[in-house]
Formats: sequence, C-alpha cells, structure tokens
Amino acid sequence: MENSKIKEGFLGQKMIVLPDSIRKELHTICESFYITDIGFYPNAQHHYRSRKKGIKEYIFIYCIEGKGNLKVDGQLIHVLPNTYHIIHRNTPHEYNSDKNDPWSIYWMHFGGNLTDNLYKRYMEHRSNNGSIAFERSKINLFNEIFHMYKTEYTVPKLEYSNILGLNFISSFVYTSKGIATDSTSHTNMINSVIDFLMSNLDKTFKSSEIAKQFNCSPSYLFNLFKKRTGYSLIHFFNLKKIQKACEYLKYTDLSIKEISYKVGIQDPLYFSRTFKKNFGVSPKEYRKTQQEF
Repeated sequence: MENSKIKEGFLGQKMIVLPDSIRKELHTICESFYITDIGFYPNAQHHYRSRKKGIKEYIFIYCIEGKGNLKVDGQLIHVLPNTYHIIHRNTPHEYNSDKNDPWSIYWMHFGGNLTDNLYKRYMEHRSNNGSIAFERSKINLFNEIFHMYKTEYTVPKLEYSNILGLNFISSFVYTSKGIATDSTSHTNMINSVIDFLMSNLDKTFKSSEIAKQFNCSPSYLFNLFKKRTGYSLIHFFNLKKIQKACEYLKYTDLSIKEISYKVGIQDPLYFSRTFKKNFGVSPKEYRKTQQEF
C-alpha cells in the first residue's frame, strides 16, 4: 500500500485486510483461491496508487460510477462505469480516479493455485474495455463476502467466504461478452433443441433433419450449438445417448443389445465401442463396477 495520494478518506469507504496468520489457518480448501484484501471506495476523490513492482496477488477492480485511468506495464486503460479489470500479479501498475468525475469501485486482491488459469480465461473472453452489464446480484454477493470478512474469523466461515469470492470473480470472467450467447432468442432456441434431443434419445437424426425441425440451416444451427455447448450437434446427441445408457446399465437388467436399441443405436458393437471411447470401459465392465457398490 505504497505511494498513496489520498487527500481525505472516502465517505462510506470500507476495506478489510486478512492477516496472513489467519489465512494460513484455512488450509487446503482455500489453496486454489483466497482473498487477501477487499473493499469498496465510493466517490473516491484523489484516489491514486502506484506499485513499481506490482504485488504478489491479482487485483480486481470493478467501477460502477465515475471514471479513472489504469496503467499496467506501460499500457494506459480508461476505466469507465460498468467495467471491470484484473491486474496480473507481480506486474508494475498505477491507477487513479478522475479529478472531475471520481470513480466508485469495488476491489479485491486474490491469489491461489487456479488464479493463473482464471486470469487466462479473463484475457481470452473480456471485451476490449472490460464492459459488463450491471447486476445487483453481484453487489449483493460482494457485500456478503465483505460482511463475513468483517464479522467472522472462524475458519469455516472464512473458507466459505473465499469460495464465494471465487464465485464472485467467476461471475465476471464467465459472463463477459466473449462467451455470452448472442441473444435471448438464440438461447431459447438452443434450449429447445436440447429438449428435443433429450426427448428423442431412442431415435437417430441427421443434422439437416434437426435443423429442418427448427426452421434453420444446418450450418447456422451447427455454429450456434457449438458456441453454446462446446460440441457439435451430433456429438452432443451421441454423448447424451451414452449417458442415458449408463442409467439403463445401472438401474435395469436390460441386456447390452436392448440398451443399444433403447438409445437409438442399432449396432450393438458400435454402441459398445462408442461407450468405451467415452467412459474408458465397456458397457459390461461399467455395469459390473456399479454392482460392486
């Protein structure tokens, strides 16, 4: 907390730093993600910070009002309302609130084993200026975490607050424009396609037949579906067939051949190969392992 240039405190500000001695009591549950500092600075006039070597934790800043500037490793970023930014650990940086329109920011310092990969996701999917739609639920979650850090030093409560902290950061990283679905209508359409597939696991379809069912081209549906689920339409359909087959293997006495037909695969040998490809064991071996418990 060096080189602070704050003329006065900010009315309504709140900040908590968790002592290392307490953090070390959290053990393995919080090795993946933990919060060291957390706070909210409203209307933060004269707020300035410069760290020539950075700090060992990542820094999260979420601006809800006003504006400011952030300079990271020599790159200048204009911070605007409804934008968020994450500063990489051990990276030189400085930031300041605008003199005429001072920002109001929620901020958090965090570390842990998975945070490097979390930062990679942030860099992959954030919009150019870090913009994100305002959601009251995010503020409520932040306040819940802050309240526990302020009032609770029992290990279970602090562990829980750090788990919520990961949820909080993830709610920004994983709802950025880069991975959000294009529109509500597209989301509803894919949900309808998934419902259709789940209701017809005993059947076989071509991509063109499914696309025709929803009055769109196969290529359009393929791209939309892949973006939403990460799988092609037919790959997803076959995966759900195999998952359904697991239920039959586990909870019924149907033969492998009967189960193959139940999930719309007319060739039991192909069914067995596909099952093993996905689960690493044959249907017969899978059933045997389930019966051992």
